[in-house]
Amino acid sequence: MNPDPSTIQTIALVIFALALVHTFAAKQLERLSHRYPGHAGLFHLLGEVEVVFGFWAILLIMAMGLVQGGSQALSYAESRNYTEPLFVFVVMVVAASRPVLRTVIWAVDSIARLLPLPTQIASAWLGLAAVPILGSLITEPAAMTIAALMLAPQIFRPEVPERLKYLALGVLFVNVSIGGTLTSYAAPPVLMVASTWQWDSAFMFSHFGWKAAVAVAINATVAVFLLRRHLLPADAQKRGTEAAVPVTVVLVHLALLAGVVLLAHHPVAFLGLFLMFLGFTQAYERHQSPLILKEALLVAFFLAGLVVLGGMQAWWLQPIVSSLEPLALFFGALGLTAITDNAALTYLGSLITGISDPAKYMLVAGAVAGGGLTVIANAPNPAGVALLKRGFEDESVGAGGLLLGALGPTAMAAAAFLLL
Repeated sequence: MNPDPSTIQTIALVIFALALVHTFAAKQLERLSHRYPGHAGLFHLLGEVEVVFGFWAILLIMAMGLVQGGSQALSYAESRNYTEPLFVFVVMVVAASRPVLRTVIWAVDSIARLLPLPTQIASAWLGLAAVPILGSLITEPAAMTIAALMLAPQIFRPEVPERLKYLALGVLFVNVSIGGTLTSYAAPPVLMVASTWQWDSAFMFSHFGWKAAVAVAINATVAVFLLRRHLLPADAQKRGTEAAVPVTVVLVHLALLAGVVLLAHHPVAFLGLFLMFLGFTQAYERHQSPLILKEALLVAFFLAGLVVLGGMQAWWLQPIVSSLEPLALFFGALGLTAITDNAALTYLGSLITGISDPAKYMLVAGAVAGGGLTVIANAPNPAGVALLKRGFEDESVGAGGLLLGALGPTAMAAAAFLLL
C-alpha cells in the first residue's frame, strides 16, 4: 500500500527548505574548510553554491525511493524536463570560448572609446548595461557568461571592497533578469508564459522591454559611479599578447552560438551542435582558450537539482499565486522569487485558469524584478556565481551579501515596472 502523497510533499518541502538554508550557509562552510584542513575537501564541496541543489535533489530521490519505492522515485526523476540545465551548460561553454568572448570585448571596447568618458568607466557601464540587454537576443545565460568574464578583471578583484563587489553582482543579476524581457524567448520566466498567453516580442517590448532598459541604465550608472575609483582597464595587456583569431574561426563560433540559441528548446539538436563545436575547438586548438567545462557542469547540476526539487513545490506555491490580487501578486512574486526559480513561478501562474491581464503582467514583472535577489532566483545566476566567485573573500559568494547588494537594483526594477 502506497503512503499518502502528502507525505512525499511534506518531505520534499522540508528538503527544499534545508537546501535554501544550505545556500545561505555555503560561505560559512567554505570557511570551515580552512579551519579544519583534515576535512577541507568535504567542507569545500558542501560550500560550493552550485552543488547545493543537486546534492539535496539526490537526497530527495533517495527519500522517495525509501517511502514510495525505487521505481516511482526514478519515474519522477525521469519525468522532469532538463532542457534548461542542458542548454545553460552548452551556451555557457560556447559563449565563453575565446573567439566569441574576444569579439564581444572588441565590440565593447570600440564603443567605449567613442563615448565621452574614461575608457574603463565606459567599458564597465557597457558590461553592466548593454550586455544584459543583449541577452534579449542571445538569451540570458549567454549574456551572463559574457558579462561575467568581461567584468571579472575590472570589478571582481580581491582589492575592490566586498560591499562594492556585492553591489555590482546584484546589479548584474538584476539587469540580466530584466534585460531579457525585450523579446519573448530570452528570459526563462517569460518563455514559460509567452505561448500560453500569446505574448510575442512586440508585446514584450511595449509592455516590459523599454521599462527594463530604463532600469538597467540607471542601475548600471549608479554602480559604475560608486565603483569609479576602483575600475581598471579590462586586462588590456593580456589581450595584446594573444594571437589574433582568424575571422573564419570567429564566424564558425558565432554561427554555432546562434544555432544553439535558435534551437534552445530542442536538446537533441543543440547537443548535436555542441558536439560539432567540441570537434572544431580540437581541430583549431591554437585559437582556443581552455573551455569552462567544469564551471558549466556545476551550473547545470545546480539547475537540474532545482528542477527536481522545484517540481514538488507546486502544491503550496500555486494556491498562493492564484489567491492574490494584481498588486499583491506583484510583491508576492517579488518575494517568492527569492526562494524559488522565477521561471517555475510564472509557469505555475500560466496554469491558473481565468487569470486577468493585469494579474499576468504583475506576476511576470514581479518575477523578473526579483531575479537578482538570490542565486536560485533566476537560471543564469549560478553561472555568474561560478565565474565570479574567485574575486570574493574565501572565493565564495555569500547569499546574505548578494541579497543586500541586490536590494537597491531590485527596487529600481520594481519601480520601473510599477510606475512607468
